[in-house]
Amino acid sequence: MNAPEPLALASRLLSRRDVDFLLHELLCVDTLTAHPRFAEHSRETFAAALDLAERLATDEFAPHNRKADLNEPHFDGQQVHMIPEVKAALDAFRETGLIAAAFDTPLGGMQLPYTVAQACFAWFNAANVATAGYPFLTTANANLLAAFGSPQQKAKYLPHLLSGRFFGTMCLSEPQAGSSLSDIRTRAERQPDGTWRLYGNKMWISGGDHELSENIVHLVLARAKGAPPGVKGISLFLCPRWLVNDDGSLGARNDVRLAGLNHKMGFRGTVNCVLNFGERDGAVAELVGEESRGLACMFHMMNEARIGVGLGAVALGYTGYLHALDYARHRPQGRHAQGKDPTSPQVKIVEHADVRRMLLAQKAYVEGGLALCLYCALLVDERKVTTDDARRRELGLLLDLLTPIAKAWPSQWCLAANDLAIQVHGGYGYTRDYAVEQFYRDNRLNPIHEGTNGIQALDLLGRKVTLEGGAALKVIGREMMATVAAARATTSADLHAWSDALATAANDLGETTRFLHSIDDLDLTLANAHVYLEAAGHIVVAWLWLKQAIVAHAALAKGASAGDQAFYRGKLQAARYFFGCELPKTGPQHALLRRLDATTLEMRDEWF
Repeated sequence: MNAPEPLALASRLLSRRDVDFLLHELLCVDTLTAHPRFAEHSRETFAAALDLAERLATDEFAPHNRKADLNEPHFDGQQVHMIPEVKAALDAFRETGLIAAAFDTPLGGMQLPYTVAQACFAWFNAANVATAGYPFLTTANANLLAAFGSPQQKAKYLPHLLSGRFFGTMCLSEPQAGSSLSDIRTRAERQPDGTWRLYGNKMWISGGDHELSENIVHLVLARAKGAPPGVKGISLFLCPRWLVNDDGSLGARNDVRLAGLNHKMGFRGTVNCVLNFGERDGAVAELVGEESRGLACMFHMMNEARIGVGLGAVALGYTGYLHALDYARHRPQGRHAQGKDPTSPQVKIVEHADVRRMLLAQKAYVEGGLALCLYCALLVDERKVTTDDARRRELGLLLDLLTPIAKAWPSQWCLAANDLAIQVHGGYGYTRDYAVEQFYRDNRLNPIHEGTNGIQALDLLGRKVTLEGGAALKVIGREMMATVAAARATTSADLHAWSDALATAANDLGETTRFLHSIDDLDLTLANAHVYLEAAGHIVVAWLWLKQAIVAHAALAKGASAGDQAFYRGKLQAARYFFGCELPKTGPQHALLRRLDATTLEMRDEWF
């Protein structure tokens, strides 16, 4: 008897079926069209945007992903060079208008919900995260300018950023400061004509120098003369590579120079720069927002970027999972444990229990991570459209609480998915002949990117859970209990058990949080902040898996088609895995946190 043909994947980038499930069945983004802001849209326009993104990512971005990795940008002393396919892909992206997907129509945008725009962008991250970095940084740059720029700055720069004529960056770190922004030294000097001059250097600037666009608009943190020390003395400045005239034409080259390129383990197609500002007469710049309020402005961009980092980590983990699944369905090796006949045909490795374990773990991580990132995006949309001030406040608290988790959890666990994808491939996965080794290298940046996971842990435990007397934690606890109640109202014994497990875990998180902030020793409270972040992240993702399981159970009860039955049963099995194998890890983590373990805090340099 012939073995059945392996199942074919519609795409090895993302699962469109899963994206549609999350958008329409879990998050119900269609309901946003009832609000005036999104009234011109419909499920059909959302589908058209997703179709466009999937097609463009597949046809223009994915084909040169490996080539860009093997031929990273180089600097000849005059300009940066990179393979021509990068510009061709970005030109195609520019023509679609997707850079402005979530921006208002009067600005030339599509006014898509942010949730749908993020789902579109996930396709590009999965296809070629390095090339996708250029327009995505530009979108974040334009968002900040739209929020804090003067009317003159918006008129002068936004149309060109949103059309893709200009690209944008964010310039925070410096060689001596790293993530400690209070130690930046770049200085700004006010000029008689109202402009400023910048002097200093910036490190790790993605997209900082290239020939992919007519201009590059840098958003730069610097300290004005006489400003107070620390973060309270930091201002934000707009500093273009080429000066821009009022009519949008380009003027003289600004005093911003490329000092060198950083050569990275992954993300090699995104040029990463050391920039010098003011080597000659000073780099001409404009103040954005109020003086000494720059960090507050920049965090508007950084918070968006942090959710974007999480989404990028998900996309890389997701494409790695689909590559591993496709490989496992086609690779014959070995026989079942009870298959004693060495002359019998080999089975596909997807038939082996340990391979299924690795695939199921990947599925749980990446589909859970995608639900988390898109849920955070939905909070952004709901804040924009609600007319209820109390609800807007709650949505803001939820978003503040979840942002460090949305950045850190996917960048840890979807990286773990990439590790498992290599393992599924065996020795082949460790070679450059298969894409999964690059996905791992590319994704390894994300636990560092836009604030390390350690910084996210300090932010979550040290700041976010204490906002307004713990109000954010109360809000998410109430949301979780609503899901628990919905699960208990079903006829599924599994959902009842999972709801009990989530209720216990959520209660443990609240008690642990209160205990850690009841002691009068901030250093000891924060000593195991990374453990707290891991536990909180797993509980949040378990909550989102329970929400997915409720939808899947209801769909099966209504009588789904054969293809949909397999999809929904896969959702339930991934939820079973997460509640059986992942959520239980949080119990020992809570125990460790409540012991106030000081092992790391008490370690001394000379003992290493």
